Amino acid sequence: MSALFDDLEKQARLLTLREKATLARILIDGLDPAADSEVERLWIAESERRYAAYRKGELESLSGDEVMSRARNRLT
Repeated sequence: MSALFDDLEKQARLLTLREKATLARILIDGLDPAADSEVERLWIAESERRYAAYRKGELESLSGDEVMSRARNRLT
């Protein structure tokens, strides 16, 4: 890697967890500059709908371990 990359990596490691998450989001968003803001709006609406259904008892919750286990099983 370049010296610039190495310097940026060292600096990034000094950031707080929140700052790292924000930086990661900015970098990921930059990978697809044509990303549709409508898609993000729809995902937010869907997550709000699911959360409301969960709060009403219409959806069950799963632990992160269970979700990951199910995802791994689908891939094998």
